[in-house]
Amino acid sequence: MTLEDRIEAFVRLGERFESFFQNDFSELAIQVENNNPWFTPENTKSAIQALRANLTKEKLEKWIEPYDLQNIKNPKSIGILMAGNIPAVGFDDLLCVLMAGHQACVKLSSSDQVLMRWIIDQIIAIEPRFDKFISIEEMLKSKTAYIATGSDNSARYFDYYFGKYPHIIRKNRTSVGILDGSEKNEDFRRLAEDVFQYFGLGCRNVSKIYIKDKGQLIGFLDAIADFKHIANHYKYFNNYEYNKSIYLVNKDDHLDNGFLLLKESDLMVSPIAVLFYEIYDERAGLDRLLSENKEKIQCIVSNHGWYPGTIDFGNAQCPSLGDYADGVDTLSFLSGLD
Repeated sequence: MTLEDRIEAFVRLGERFESFFQNDFSELAIQVENNNPWFTPENTKSAIQALRANLTKEKLEKWIEPYDLQNIKNPKSIGILMAGNIPAVGFDDLLCVLMAGHQACVKLSSSDQVLMRWIIDQIIAIEPRFDKFISIEEMLKSKTAYIATGSDNSARYFDYYFGKYPHIIRKNRTSVGILDGSEKNEDFRRLAEDVFQYFGLGCRNVSKIYIKDKGQLIGFLDAIADFKHIANHYKYFNNYEYNKSIYLVNKDDHLDNGFLLLKESDLMVSPIAVLFYEIYDERAGLDRLLSENKEKIQCIVSNHGWYPGTIDFGNAQCPSLGDYADGVDTLSFLSGLD
């Protein structure tokens, strides 16, 4: 397959995603949710739409332009251990491996079996030659290289088993928001999208905010009242009730609006239904806090991206093809294996 063939196949996949919403989405969405109750039809649709947005000829060609992918003479077998925290989170690694001309040997997460199998089936239906380049396996032994995504704990096991091979091993990361006190209600609502989308389970979800003073918290809670429907999901609400009870029993100071708990903490990763906050005084102090935790931060949001290197509220879950997880250039890694 030529590089142009591979690009065309994924452009057609994007088109199939688009037409799919008009036909058979409901049936698949029910199957996906039965496999994982966190993957509601709304979240599955959001995830597929995010993939669709990047699968255009223009975006794909611009993405691969810096890399030499034309002549992959010896395709390598790449083991991909996929995460399953949000729908189709492993798709980007699959796309990178196939676009680089290698063989994708995939171990699916038990949490994302249905949707990823469906996507793989669509890829092969569109371009049957990919059948020889994609395999779903339970044991990923003796591959040329590995891409593994998991927790800090599982990363230690990944390193033990795969450390002697070329590899990308990803650990826990989260995302944070920065408030400077100028935010209005509309801004808070856009920030809430970054907090609540996918129930906060993604590494690009905001789990902590840095604020100038506690007064901002009341304005934030008042502004996001329209998100109360998230508590209708039983798993989310169970987490909310559990964390609330822990804080009450321990007499921990916190704010509560009935579906989200705000708690001051210097930790980065908050539990489900909890948003941590930390107060900063001066810009230099904020810079220091972010620098100290840079290995735990996936992305940073601020209102209209006022803080350097950040993205606007509401866009955390809209990464471009070049926004690689953990900041490691996956396509560069793969193209360098040949």
